[in-house]
Amino acid sequence: MERGVMLAVCLLCWSCSVCVVTAIKRADMFPYGTLSGDLILAEGDDETSRVLSLPKPLYFYGSLFSQLYVATNGIISGQDLPMEKQYVDDGFPTDFPVVAPFLADIDTSGGRGQIYYRVTETPSVLNRVAQEVHRGFPDAKFTPTHVVVATWENVAAYEEQTRTAGPSNKVNTFQAVIGYDETDSYVLFLYPEDGLNYFGTRPKESYNVEIELPARVGFSRGEVTYLIFSRTEGPHYSVTSDEQSVKNLYQVGNTGIPGVWLFHTGNRYSFDNIVPASIGGLLDTPPTGGHGLSLDSTTPEYGEFEEYPDNTFDSDNQEEEDDYPHTGGDPEFQPAPAGGDHSESLQPASPDAPSSPSEDSGNQLSYGSEDVPLTSEPRYNSEPAERQYAPPNPPERVPEGDAQRTLKRQPQVPLEVVDVYPSHRNEHPHSPGGHVVSVEGDDVDFDTGVIQYTTENKETCARFQQQCSQNAFCSDYATGFCCHCRPGFYGNGRHCLPEGAPQRVSGKVSGTVTVGSTPVELNNIDLHAYIVVGDGRAYTAISQVPEPVGWALMPLAPIGELFGWLFALELPNSQAGFKITGAEFTRHAEVIFYPGNQRLSIVQTGHGLDDHNHLTVDTVVSGNVPFLPPGAEVTMDPFKETYQYYPSVATSSSVREFSVVSAERGSESFSFQLKQNITYRDCRHDNRAAVLETLQITMERVFVMYVKEERILRYAITNKISPVRVDPTGPELVNPCYAGNHDCDTTAQCIPLEGQVFQCQCATGYRGDGHNCYDINECDEGLSSCGAHSQCVNLPGSHRCQCQSGYEFGFDGRTCVDIDECSSTPCHISARCINGLGSFLCQCQPGFYGDGFYCSQTEGQTVRPRSQCEQHRDRLQSGMEQGGPPSPGAFIPQCDSDGRYQPLQCHGSTGHCWCVDFRGQERTGTRTPPGTAPKDCDRPDEPVRPKTHCEHHRDSVQTTSPGGYPIVGAHVPQCDANGQYTPLQCHGSTGHCWCVDGNGQERAGTRTPPGTTPTDCDKPDEPERPKTHCEHHRDRVQTTSPDGYPVVGAYVPQCDANGQYRSLQCHGSTGHCWCVDGRGQERAGTRTPPGTPSVDCDRPGEPERPKSHCEHHRDGVQTTSPEGYPIVGVYVPQCDTNGQYTPLQCHSSTGHCWCVDSRGQERAGTRTSPGAPRTDCDKPDEPVRPKTHCEHHRERAQTTSPEGYSIVGAYVPQCDADGQYTSLQCHGSTGHCWCVDGRGQERAGTRTSPGTPSVDCDKPDEPERPKTYCEQHRDSVQTTSPEGYSIVGAYVPQCDADGQYTSLQCHGSTGHCWCVDGRGQERAGTRTSPGTPSVDCDKPDEPERPKTYCEQHRDSVQTTSPEGYSIVGAYVPQCDADGQYTSLQCHGSTGHCWCVDGRGQERAGTRTSPGTPSVDCDKPDEPERPKTYCEQHRDSVQTTSPEGYPIVGVFVPQCDSNGQYTSQQCHGSTGHCWCVDGRGQERAGTRTPPGTPSVDCDKPDEPERPKTHCEHHRHRAQTISPEGYPIVGAYVPQCDADGQYLPLQCHSSTGHCWCVDKRGQERTGTRTLHGTQPKDCDRPDEPERPKTHCEHHRDRVQTTSPEGYPIVGAYLPQCDAEGQYLPRQCHGSTGHCWCVDGRGQERAGTRTRPGAPSVDCDRPVPVAPTQRPESVCERWRTSLIEHYGGKPDAQQYVPQCEPDGQFSPVQCYGETTYCWCVDQDGREVPGTRSHDVVKPACLPSVAPPTVRPLPRPDVTPPTNTDITLLYAQGQKIGALPLNGTRLDATRSKTLLTLHGSIVVGIAYDCKENQVYWTDLSARTINRASMATGAEPEILINTNLVSPEGLAVDVKRRLMFWVDSNPDIIESANLDGSGRRTLFDTDLVNPRAIIVVSSTGTLYWTDWNREAPKIESSSVDGQNRRVVVSDGIGLPNALTYDSSSGQVCWADAGTKRLECVSPDGSGRRVVHPSLNYPFSMVYYRNHFYYSDWRRDGVIAVNKDSSQITDEYLPDQRSHLYGIAIATTHCLSGSH
Repeated sequence: MERGVMLAVCLLCWSCSVCVVTAIKRADMFPYGTLSGDLILAEGDDETSRVLSLPKPLYFYGSLFSQLYVATNGIISGQDLPMEKQYVDDGFPTDFPVVAPFLADIDTSGGRGQIYYRVTETPSVLNRVAQEVHRGFPDAKFTPTHVVVATWENVAAYEEQTRTAGPSNKVNTFQAVIGYDETDSYVLFLYPEDGLNYFGTRPKESYNVEIELPARVGFSRGEVTYLIFSRTEGPHYSVTSDEQSVKNLYQVGNTGIPGVWLFHTGNRYSFDNIVPASIGGLLDTPPTGGHGLSLDSTTPEYGEFEEYPDNTFDSDNQEEEDDYPHTGGDPEFQPAPAGGDHSESLQPASPDAPSSPSEDSGNQLSYGSEDVPLTSEPRYNSEPAERQYAPPNPPERVPEGDAQRTLKRQPQVPLEVVDVYPSHRNEHPHSPGGHVVSVEGDDVDFDTGVIQYTTENKETCARFQQQCSQNAFCSDYATGFCCHCRPGFYGNGRHCLPEGAPQRVSGKVSGTVTVGSTPVELNNIDLHAYIVVGDGRAYTAISQVPEPVGWALMPLAPIGELFGWLFALELPNSQAGFKITGAEFTRHAEVIFYPGNQRLSIVQTGHGLDDHNHLTVDTVVSGNVPFLPPGAEVTMDPFKETYQYYPSVATSSSVREFSVVSAERGSESFSFQLKQNITYRDCRHDNRAAVLETLQITMERVFVMYVKEERILRYAITNKISPVRVDPTGPELVNPCYAGNHDCDTTAQCIPLEGQVFQCQCATGYRGDGHNCYDINECDEGLSSCGAHSQCVNLPGSHRCQCQSGYEFGFDGRTCVDIDECSSTPCHISARCINGLGSFLCQCQPGFYGDGFYCSQTEGQTVRPRSQCEQHRDRLQSGMEQGGPPSPGAFIPQCDSDGRYQPLQCHGSTGHCWCVDFRGQERTGTRTPPGTAPKDCDRPDEPVRPKTHCEHHRDSVQTTSPGGYPIVGAHVPQCDANGQYTPLQCHGSTGHCWCVDGNGQERAGTRTPPGTTPTDCDKPDEPERPKTHCEHHRDRVQTTSPDGYPVVGAYVPQCDANGQYRSLQCHGSTGHCWCVDGRGQERAGTRTPPGTPSVDCDRPGEPERPKSHCEHHRDGVQTTSPEGYPIVGVYVPQCDTNGQYTPLQCHSSTGHCWCVDSRGQERAGTRTSPGAPRTDCDKPDEPVRPKTHCEHHRERAQTTSPEGYSIVGAYVPQCDADGQYTSLQCHGSTGHCWCVDGRGQERAGTRTSPGTPSVDCDKPDEPERPKTYCEQHRDSVQTTSPEGYSIVGAYVPQCDADGQYTSLQCHGSTGHCWCVDGRGQERAGTRTSPGTPSVDCDKPDEPERPKTYCEQHRDSVQTTSPEGYSIVGAYVPQCDADGQYTSLQCHGSTGHCWCVDGRGQERAGTRTSPGTPSVDCDKPDEPERPKTYCEQHRDSVQTTSPEGYPIVGVFVPQCDSNGQYTSQQCHGSTGHCWCVDGRGQERAGTRTPPGTPSVDCDKPDEPERPKTHCEHHRHRAQTISPEGYPIVGAYVPQCDADGQYLPLQCHSSTGHCWCVDKRGQERTGTRTLHGTQPKDCDRPDEPERPKTHCEHHRDRVQTTSPEGYPIVGAYLPQCDAEGQYLPRQCHGSTGHCWCVDGRGQERAGTRTRPGAPSVDCDRPVPVAPTQRPESVCERWRTSLIEHYGGKPDAQQYVPQCEPDGQFSPVQCYGETTYCWCVDQDGREVPGTRSHDVVKPACLPSVAPPTVRPLPRPDVTPPTNTDITLLYAQGQKIGALPLNGTRLDATRSKTLLTLHGSIVVGIAYDCKENQVYWTDLSARTINRASMATGAEPEILINTNLVSPEGLAVDVKRRLMFWVDSNPDIIESANLDGSGRRTLFDTDLVNPRAIIVVSSTGTLYWTDWNREAPKIESSSVDGQNRRVVVSDGIGLPNALTYDSSSGQVCWADAGTKRLECVSPDGSGRRVVHPSLNYPFSMVYYRNHFYYSDWRRDGVIAVNKDSSQITDEYLPDQRSHLYGIAIATTHCLSGSH
């Protein structure tokens, strides 16, 4: 008998002394059913309950869940379940959290069982759960607060209907109970006696195979997230493993009672896996089935579990990678170390632990027919001490050799109950009946950069596509799925918005803000934002902001900056935030204000898109902000901020400055620091690498204001996003699309073209010309994606689908499914609920009477409970819902006699009526306005039509303010009965009317003013004319704020029917009228005020006079803010008809009036307050007295800013009628008052604060003493700028009561203090810094000596900038104790030291560099002479570059011992010598080249002749660059002694020589190469022949740059004496040689490397025979047969081919007689088609055809391009032309489409203009000519597995490739012949390969994760070596920089682009943070690489290290190889 049957705890020796218990009965289960308050799950095969919201969340494992779902198939989950086929037939673990009492394919259809569930707080249930937990876990301190009970009663298994046997009668009953408190959760599984009658279910897809899967019982955490973006299987726990273990569920228990199972399932603090209770429980009768009881087995063996399939563990599948150590648990809760205390708390009770009868006897539970006291239960007490139901500590790792041996002693008893300990790191504990499978993190391949073509998916689109936006598509990847927005939309895939459309944001603002010391509560006030995406403007408005907070929050523009970042105007190579975050994110920002250190926290949470596609964002602010005075103005300068992007988070930090202008304080500057994190959900499955990126947001305009009257806080910000250090206003970005100054519609995209040209394109979902766009109504036009039982709702730019009444969205989020109303038990308890499609029915049960909502046993009983309608009605009538009496006009529902809602409901106050359903919910489309006939509510619903655009427009108009007040002047569109715009629209406030089209857009020329006859809108339009200037002007006036409220006071121009300005214009708000000209400009002298007759504007004008001063003044006043809103309170002067100032001027806002003179200046004494009688301005003035000092003072007080805005709070002095200062002066804003003297000077001690009595200023002063010096000093300090603003930081001296200086003076701004003498002079040595104790100024000084020169010098040094910042590097002299200069002075920053004399002057020759010994300054100097001119010249020569490198070749003059120029000067680098005069100037004719005798410079000069042309030419030859460095290799002409050109000129660098004429011009045909005999230039020329092709070629080669510098390495063709190409050509720089034909074309196979023997060019070159590749006909035939599924029909066309692969001349459709002739290329010959039985007579070769029977792939190259980037993208090769070095996306096209291919490697042959590629799918290497119509050619198609990188050696006519599966590198000739393996060892994952033809060197990358490297060898496989192996990760891309001779690579692991010399030296980083590079090429100082994160081509400038350009193909998929194609071979081609 095998060992270990069951739990050998029911030993026979116990049976005589211990009472055993029976299995529980159904009555012993927890109460369930409708009487217990249970909900009932709908019948069906795969049903899931509606969400069961928990009153408090529970901990399952270590995670918090707040809702549960109960499913048909015997499980409870914490998240909505997928379809059953994705889990019901699979074992543990599941992808989602599961509590599984019996996971199997259960079906309750047809009344076969019920499933009940509820969450309860019933005390009896809570107490019982507490007792059960205490029984199983005696040490647990657990008091449940809530319990979830789920019961499956008499549920049947799913059975196929096609089976012959009838349905089985087997049903199961079981129960799961979850009890939990704040920290722990426990689960009970209950299986009553006879509750389990089937133990498994058949899989649905068993294909008639008799197989049954046992039920799964246990727990699974589901997938967990770690490493931010990765997911892996979480821990799980199985109770059963096979059918027998399922059968034992009701026979065994772990709580002492058979059938009752208890588990600890979660903890708040740390939880690794499920812990079962550990008390045995057996049936009183041994189970049948042949299992006996083993008496010789007393100790179960823990480690033996071989026969349990769920327990098998294959150690071979575990990769070991220490980088990612993970346990099976939630990564947030790491397990305790082995041996720690963590596991001790989970040990079972010790054998000596007493079983307390007193503790249990009072809490007996009755199970079955016998009452068994719990104290009689044999736990562990009766067992030997050494026996424990706990495993020994499992080993760290089971050795492979021991694993199998350990697993063989498997006990046959399933369900042996033991404690399962939390797994420690790398441990896998297992136990029979309860085990853990811990999934290591190593099982997940984090390295998604490897080309993965087949990998098992986890999350898939099939299961989770509902998480994607309806405007997105879902893509599966190796590790999961990702959502991507469809073309025309943008976002993160989960949320997509139409591109180009303006966006709106709404939300709430809440929190507590402390202003100063006053806390203010913000209680869910409204926030609205409006963003014009086309130019980056973001407007934010927060309403109902209390006044103190409103002023204080003005600097908090960061609240609105979030929306600017989300929808910023994108500059090239950047993307706005919404594309990354979507609509769900959290932003945490902290703002610290300076100087007060107030802190404010801002948390903004994006909750997604609402029903109108508007972003919903809630904002919580909390903390402190500085107080700002009421009426203050805040200004913020434009600024830039850098955002750093990491996976799932973006961060930034910045410091901002802002200015506050207030009447009290003048102008003040403050700052704040902003730190923010924006976290969001990022999809990392699509192989995008987690790299650090930085982008820059530029906020060009920031406008903030608080409107006190409306209590609205506004922010307006213009935002642009770009790469870092890109200047948005730079010349390269002047395109209006980037500047934001285009004229595209706000619902249009601006598409930049060349230069400043752009194109306007209406946004997705809009239609128009781009300048005027209209919303497309997808619902009306049938463009929606809505399915059955749903209705389409149009949205601006999009639409949404909503389910009809009685339906809701199903699992996929798109399909409408029926709502099971019965699940919410709407019927009476004695009624039956019958669910139907879209509705339900209540029927009273037999013996009951009623309508189903109320049922009674007495027919006609009148007493019934109040219905829902009656409760609703009574609640409103009593005012309970409002907490007081009912509001007048509130709607009261009407109920019928049975208490149900009357089908027709009407509002007593408004008169509206509508139909409702049984729940009282309004039925869409049934509402009627007062005065119209109500709907017939008994008539069945018409299919509900969605709201139209007009109805949406009408309903969205804001006619009520947030405070509930009506908004006057808003236009509400009028819609007809069908919801369409009525053709004639009228504005209810203004009376204007106009016609509109179907989109509601005004038809031009149809607007009529009030009082005129409206246009006949039914009359057909004249052909539409473009909008006029007036109409454009009128339409762009902002009459509505960003929040949708009308802007009061905006002037709207009036246009006539032709769109021209009406001659008379009037302002609707002010009432002023005036005449305008044809351009809308006001005609001078025509403006009339309100109430006066208007001017006759049709009367011919007098000759127009120029504008007067008054008119200029009036027109120059700013009445509109920069944003277009009217500025309230601005004073506008009034002018008469002649343009002169009206004598009486009044301020319309303040009501003050005054008289003015002819210049508009106020006449003194005429100002009157509002309401006071006005002065008669026509009354002659008294003789005008001159203005007094007071009046002058009053007039110059600045009450208006330079921009024309009112300055609130400026102090204006008050003057009496005589112009004298009134004795008492008061400040109108602050309320302070004070007395002044006759000069307006404040009298000391008279100032009083607001609210205190003023001083009696008429009371005589004490005799006034004259001001002291201190007081005069104090009063003279300028604390106000000339503009009247406060000057911050001015020092004001302090005087005592007697006017004397206080002995201690302190600076109020800096905090420094010092002592002064009686004259206010600082006493030396008394100054102290802020925060240090001040000096006792009353202590007598030591006798003070005057400051020395050194001390004055030291104190005058500026160590602080004018802005107050420290100046680093300033030299501060050092003085000794006596104030004298120390003899040795040192510079603190540079480290230089020198000696000085007594005056501090440096002593020459004493300066030493840092790190060298200093000079002994006490040693006496030699007498020093001053430096000469030569010495100064010599010392000033720059021999070192700015970077500190020596400059080779600089000329340094030579001086003799006396410092004079030596008479002969020589250049050390070039060897030239010449004579100079005493000033160092060269003496003409004395220069000699190197190697020739020098001139005797001491010989006197001949009389100097002027310089000749040759000497001038030689002198100006650029031997020195503009930076002063010598130019090596420049050509310098040679002149003879007379200054004439030598007849023979030679280039010292190249060795070429040629003859010249007298002007130095080269004589044709005289140039000779280096090493050849020069021409005899004295021989006369032959008659000149025309230049040959070779000579033209040679002469046009550019050997000199435009700047005159030689171009090294240019190939110069060699021509013979006749001008023909020499048969053998050689490259002077590289040393390569080759043969050419008569046209100079290289002959294939003739090129030799330098040093190799040259080919004999007069001998023919043999060409090796090649294997015939598959022909076009054969490949086409194969392709079509595959297309037809391998079996073409008799009528389908299949090409017929000849034995040699050519097309047969006759082609036919299959076996038909429908035939035609083709030429040799398979193209149909026109006119040859025949249906006759006799096929047409076709010749093998005919004229070129024009028609093809079927299309086939061919090449389509770009036109007119010299340089083209070729890139591989899946099934195609794309061509991207370069314009210079810029990517020309406008000319990009598909070069070749290759269906079914995966093109990876790509290369180009510039000799033959052919492209080569590797095909990973077909496992081939191919090529095609880049000529129109060319066809692909297969070169190699055998023994390839995974061909990737490919390189072509143009010179040797070879190709090289890597195969990453067998890990080899091979080569072959370009036609596929000569194939050979170069390397097949020491390669792990070769990826990229290049060949440098010029050096004959191969380079390749090896992607070995353990040891990545870059290697090289010669092209023949010799000299293999490692170039780079350190500091690289995943070297994907490889290229060669021909300009520097370096090898460069792009690394997808380190994210760096680096270069290194072939010998490993000179390594440098070109770019530190790429995205995800795959392949790369180099061209003209730029690297171009394909990027897998951006799915595009990226350009990087080598010098600036900046990304300069980007190209993203329209089709988004990975780009692989990239190559460069040219019309001619480039220099250095590789």
